[in-house]
Amino acid sequence: MLNPTPQRPAPLRDVQAMLHMVRGQWGGRRDLWVFGYASLIWRPEFEFIEQRWARVHGYHRSLKMWSRVNRGTPQCPGLVFALLQGGSCRGVAYRIDRRQADEALERLWEREMPTGVYDPRWLPCNTDRGQVQALAFTLSRRSPNYTGELSEAQLRHIFTNACGRYGTTLDYARQTLESLASAGIHDAHLHRMLKHAQV
Repeated sequence: MLNPTPQRPAPLRDVQAMLHMVRGQWGGRRDLWVFGYASLIWRPEFEFIEQRWARVHGYHRSLKMWSRVNRGTPQCPGLVFALLQGGSCRGVAYRIDRRQADEALERLWEREMPTGVYDPRWLPCNTDRGQVQALAFTLSRRSPNYTGELSEAQLRHIFTNACGRYGTTLDYARQTLESLASAGIHDAHLHRMLKHAQV
């Protein structure tokens, strides 16, 4: 069940300034690449002209970020994925035509950056057709939205109760696991989290 009117927390940082910075780094003279590692794989919500399976080194996918808008509320926070430093991550690199990239960035910011939690970074993505630099949404372990290790009881409570404007944390986790599995990507950590939560 969707929560139609979750109370949105105040942004932690100036999200428009961060968008302006990313636009400046991109420059607008070439197509824009975006790296998807969770819901962007199964629900990108922007037009793209190419997609490639890709691997990023130095970061890994982790369901350890509090979500108080998209998959939870301030009263009952949910969880979403972030890229944390260490290891590697397989996902999808999307190429967006530079003429549509400004609109795509606006939509990405509305979806991924409503509270300014992520640290947007340009990461090298290795694909079967060479390396590309793609925009990715990372998280610092120093962030107040980094969960650290959660107990089985905490996970069970979150998977049972957390719901935000895009639906439940449980549906989000399951859809991500299924989309990864369909692409031959096994996420052992996510599988264990869902198993330990007994859902």
